[in-house]
Amino acid sequence: MSAPQNNDPRASKMRALLRGLHTALAEVEASAVVSRDGITMASLLDASSDKDRFGAMCASLLALADRAGKEVDRGRLRQVILDGSKGPMLLTQAGDHAVLAVAADPKANLGRMILETRKVAVELAKLLDETA
Repeated sequence: MSAPQNNDPRASKMRALLRGLHTALAEVEASAVVSRDGITMASLLDASSDKDRFGAMCASLLALADRAGKEVDRGRLRQVILDGSKGPMLLTQAGDHAVLAVAADPKANLGRMILETRKVAVELAKLLDETA
């Protein structure tokens, strides 16, 4: 699957979904839609963040977590939770083609964050599947 370009309607729809997530969860500080091969397709990241490096790292983390899960027979990977001193980061599968990466403030309600990111990931998967 090729990454959408800035003028591609898919990229615009993905950014709209990310903006909706930021609105629904005020604690969300950064988010991105990343292809399985590490291409950042849409993002709302701080200007100091390198979206290409971030995308590559997220794809690597997801691949490693997927392999570790298979090693202990956990089935299809749905989500990876990283807990840092400055807040959690979730990597949520968005269908077969992408992952939703979300970083939040340490005060974020993790349960609500999991629910909301899974909803957005389902919408992203639908969007990517209909245009694949």
